[in-house]
Amino acid sequence: MDNIKLMQYWINSSDEDFDAMKVMYKNKKNTWTLFLGHLVIEKLLKGLYAKKNKENPYTVKSHNLLVLAEKCKLDLTDGEIEKLQIITQFNISARYDDYKESFRKKCTDEYTSKQVKNIEEVRKWLKEILMKE
Repeated sequence: MDNIKLMQYWINSSDEDFDAMKVMYKNKKNTWTLFLGHLVIEKLLKGLYAKKNKENPYTVKSHNLLVLAEKCKLDLTDGEIEKLQIITQFNISARYDDYKESFRKKCTDEYTSKQVKNIEEVRKWLKEILMKE
């Protein structure tokens, strides 16, 4: 698959996960909301990597959003770094049993609402980069 087709695959998959995230959020499935939010951002970063790397568009197999952003050579602000660090935790915390219970307790409606807003902001920022580069 060429880099542009791979990029589009990641964008489409991210958009599907974003729609699922909104359904989970509406139904107050907070841990799944944030887990899907992580996937939304991860897939956009992988799409950006594919776009920027025509010769080898397949990125490293990582769920760490800062590692992926670094591979994309993004110049991040402190605020963007912080948001990516927080969102990265949603993958690990929602996936592994030993973290699930403490993560579930952390995911109050208020916390989840704040993080959904952060995910939406990062998503918008990454989509703008994808469309202009």
